Amino acid sequence: MKLKLIATATFGLEAVVAREVKELGFTEVKVENARVSFEGDYLGICRSNLWLRVADRVLVEVGSFQALTYDELFEGVKALPWEEWLPEDACFPVDGKSVNSKLFSISDCQAITKKAIVERLKQVYHRNWFEETGVKYQIEVGLLKDQVTLTLDTSGAGLHKRGYRKLSSQAPLKETLAAAMIQLSYWNHERLLVDPFCGSGTIPIEAGLIGLNIAPGLRREFAAEQWQQISVKFWQQAREEAEDSIQRERKLKIIGNDLDTEVLSLARYHTKLAGLEGQIHWQQQAVVDLKNSHKHGCLICNPPYGERLEDWRTVEKIYKELGKVTGDLDTWSFYILTAYPGFEKVFGKRADRRRKLYNGKIECQYYQYFGPRPPKQNMDQIAAEKTDLVEV
Repeated sequence: MKLKLIATATFGLEAVVAREVKELGFTEVKVENARVSFEGDYLGICRSNLWLRVADRVLVEVGSFQALTYDELFEGVKALPWEEWLPEDACFPVDGKSVNSKLFSISDCQAITKKAIVERLKQVYHRNWFEETGVKYQIEVGLLKDQVTLTLDTSGAGLHKRGYRKLSSQAPLKETLAAAMIQLSYWNHERLLVDPFCGSGTIPIEAGLIGLNIAPGLRREFAAEQWQQISVKFWQQAREEAEDSIQRERKLKIIGNDLDTEVLSLARYHTKLAGLEGQIHWQQQAVVDLKNSHKHGCLICNPPYGERLEDWRTVEKIYKELGKVTGDLDTWSFYILTAYPGFEKVFGKRADRRRKLYNGKIECQYYQYFGPRPPKQNMDQIAAEKTDLVEV
């Protein structure tokens, strides 16, 4: 059965999500603001939820039509084949959003959508009341320029919830954004990665998952796993494929540094839950003490930027220190996410590329500094560089 699936995305990351979707083998990929649509099937729902690292959710489109009045909305919703998705006892709450549409009252759109679905199900199931005691099917009615799109959320909890973060530190970076930062860099599993402001470890852990080709959703559950339409065999097949795809023989070179021993303790705990023990090395270290004998490496970080942890004077001091130590790593590449407007001036160097990204609701710039391409390493170089990876 062919379905239209939608991977929602944070603004600015649509192209990254589209690349992931294409790499999974999906077709009819279309990029729009905050979403990437593609063609799939029931197995595709399973695979996309398991594998998409940067998307926020995976939705299945039930139908789309134009509506300029509430009557048109009601009749359009009622005409859709809801019985193909909603069993008689289904719990089906309705969320809504409206952008540049004549039907701007979200609460009214939600209520009318709910009523229309109920009327459709009354005709199919021949009953006047639905207790909604069964499995949850989260519905959204979205209006954009008078075009109505009805979707079902297959993910449940947002895809940034990988399952390894059981405890939280102050102002943690979302896993989906961390994965995007890595995928927008030139890092790969053969290169050294250092995060000098690692906090509870999101960037190094996401790099570890990418480096070993571990599906980010492998250790969590999804809403659609409870749906009667999708056979358990599909989920089993998708999970077995993901397990078989893990590159367990790889030895990664990833280092996370932070001054705070408590967040480093969280990082080690999360590393274990993520199945990455022995792959990431955590060190208590100030940024001013950062040094490394690797000729080529990637520094990827989300340092404090005043909005959340430090005042701007302290932030400027940190950025100056970061600029100084990276000056000694002149063959490395640097990728730094910050909302601080004067970053390049304080850091001491203009970026090769900048990209607008959002950390939650905070507008940031992702500053990218590209070092020279590393040569192919021989075994003696690799053995020598391992001495830098001893955990402290």
